Amino acid sequence: MATFLSKLGRLAFRRKGVTLLLWLLVFVGMGVAASSAPAPPADTFSMPGTESQEAFDLLTEKFPDASVDGATARVVVRAPEGTKVTTPATRTEVERLVTELGVSSPQVAGVADPYESPAVSISEDGTTAYTVVTYKVPAAEVDDEAHDALDAATEQAREAGLTVEAGGDAVKIEQAMGGTGEQIGVLVSAFVLVLTFGSMIAAGMPLITALIGVGIGISGITALGSTFGLSGTTSTLAMMIGLAVGIDYALFIVSRFRAERVEGRTPEEAAGRAVGTAGSAVVFAGLTVIVALAGLAVVNIPMLTKMGLAAAGTVAVAVLVAITLVPALLGLAPVKVMARRGRLRYAVKPLSDRQRRRAARHEAKPARRTRPNLGTRWARYVLRHPVIVLLVGVIGLGTVAVPAASLELGLPGEGQMSTQTTQRKAYDLLSESFGPGFNGPLTITVQSVSADGTGATSAGTSADARRTGDEIGKALARTPGVASVSPATANKAGDTAILTVVPTTGPTEKKTEELVHALRDTADDLERSTASRILVTGQTAMFIDFSQTLDDALLPYLALVVGLAFLLLMVVFRSVLVPLKAALGFLLSVAAALGAVVAVFQWGWLADVFGIDAPGPIMSTMPIFMIGVVFGLAMDYEVFLVSRMRESYAHGARPGEAVVDGFRYGGRVVGAAAVIMMSVFSGFIVEDNDFVKMIGFALAIAVLFDAFVVRMAIVPALFALLGRSAWWLPKWLDRILPRVDVEGERLAGTQPAARSPRESTLVG
Repeated sequence: MATFLSKLGRLAFRRKGVTLLLWLLVFVGMGVAASSAPAPPADTFSMPGTESQEAFDLLTEKFPDASVDGATARVVVRAPEGTKVTTPATRTEVERLVTELGVSSPQVAGVADPYESPAVSISEDGTTAYTVVTYKVPAAEVDDEAHDALDAATEQAREAGLTVEAGGDAVKIEQAMGGTGEQIGVLVSAFVLVLTFGSMIAAGMPLITALIGVGIGISGITALGSTFGLSGTTSTLAMMIGLAVGIDYALFIVSRFRAERVEGRTPEEAAGRAVGTAGSAVVFAGLTVIVALAGLAVVNIPMLTKMGLAAAGTVAVAVLVAITLVPALLGLAPVKVMARRGRLRYAVKPLSDRQRRRAARHEAKPARRTRPNLGTRWARYVLRHPVIVLLVGVIGLGTVAVPAASLELGLPGEGQMSTQTTQRKAYDLLSESFGPGFNGPLTITVQSVSADGTGATSAGTSADARRTGDEIGKALARTPGVASVSPATANKAGDTAILTVVPTTGPTEKKTEELVHALRDTADDLERSTASRILVTGQTAMFIDFSQTLDDALLPYLALVVGLAFLLLMVVFRSVLVPLKAALGFLLSVAAALGAVVAVFQWGWLADVFGIDAPGPIMSTMPIFMIGVVFGLAMDYEVFLVSRMRESYAHGARPGEAVVDGFRYGGRVVGAAAVIMMSVFSGFIVEDNDFVKMIGFALAIAVLFDAFVVRMAIVPALFALLGRSAWWLPKWLDRILPRVDVEGERLAGTQPAARSPRESTLVG
């Protein structure tokens, strides 16, 4: 592989104009395809194989008139202190609000009058009422005019003395990502790249190529959105991980090019060797990321599968950009990509008289004694004290990981939004006036089936279906934790009825989850006596099933991605122990990151520092997303750092020398890449939404643990203790595994050009 990639890198370097033109055509072509493609479909959420999804599909089939995909807004009104919503003056203002909501936008389909069903829409103390605004379009298609009209109507009611708040998917989200914190993260990334390379050109290349790769990937997702059902949110993970690995991969190749130039090779030779060695590491690092993202398919949730595959495709584009576009850009600036100080010595064109005089003056200066860089000094320290470093690293991460044993999963809702948002205020008003379970009602479907056990639908009348539903409702009402059960409503065919169960506890509370399981157990017993199929669904039940599905899939997902990555790394490093410790180190860093997330966001430690309003369950998708993203970055750092060690060892260095060489050339690059990713992810911590904070914090802390504790402390300590055993591979396995020459052994014949003693001390 190293030979092939070396030839590819030299070709791209020589044919830089053609390479740049081809990528430009791809970029423009994808942009045109995306702009002319039909609008992506709205987000659809399904969980095949769960009871909630089965019930939802049944409702769509049996109640077609009620199966409306339109958005809704639940507007909550509280009367001024000392009055009720039923007093004449207050009622007049509420009715004016209802009328205004009905005519505010052409997208509004209807508004429920709370006074038509006061037992349902008005609280027992008479201080609070709510109305539901139904829209003709899904939430994603509610336009700004409709949002503004809703805001104007509620604001007008507030001016009349009412307390008015609104929740629901039709309400504009006040918390948006992409704020000042994220911009600061990008600026920090650019600053770190400039410090790392000492050249604006070299610092700009990783950013430019990463943005090009992400642009092509996102455009491709948009162009194929309507064909494969990829919604607008599918690209979220693709953008995050594509930008992360795109910067990492280009950073590694540019850094290797500079190192090869310092060794005295010509620009073309340096480009070939950079792509042949660092590019090989990039290819295999990219494969591990693709495995991690594509592995999301094992969860069997279509939304996650699409997001994972879309992100995997973007990573594949990032790899191709790194091994072709980056060497082409290096061909445009083979000198300016070097550090500014001493740049003239790398000139590829004849120097002018003035430049020669400047170079002569520079060479005439007495050579400074060069100290080993920070990576070298750290590696030597670890080699001297491997046991201490290993114990401190493992015990430290293990301690941080302890809270992960108390991990509780849930999904985001209005109850977890900032207390400053209207959605959260509406949620709290309903909880106070109607009970905490009012925000998370459960829907029970009762379908009559044949008594012969065939499962066929049993014909009947609406009255029969309602009667059966009411009987089942009375039985379910005796379940502890049920606050109320509504009368049954039957469909026109008379074979299915639905009823609503309101819990006594909130939608994210553990007791509500226990209630859902208890209702399903009771339903199993009732099915035999009533010849009915009873299913429990509703948003709360779907969230519970979703969390359970992810929880059940976590271990199989880990086994899949870690197992496949183990095989890939075994091929790369020709070792059994190197991929084993890489996988174990990753698990340790992920456990520590989850422990930190639980302590901060579930237990509430340092909640004031991070501005967390309501500590609670961890978002269900966060652990599996974090595993996918962090696994990719962790394997990047592992491959980048250890491949240089393997290269040095393959060329005759002793195990300890190989570790020092790996840190001398790769430590700075890995450290810079980790700081860049941490700064980008940390930008999300300043957002208002607690779950956005959670994602940013989790990814930033996981990168910190994995890059600086596992890869730069535990890994070299294990190498020091294992010695040559670290590279042990059974002979029979050595014969079976394919040889891909990632370390560039076949390129060893390319000798560097002659160097002066002064040049040999230069650090690029």
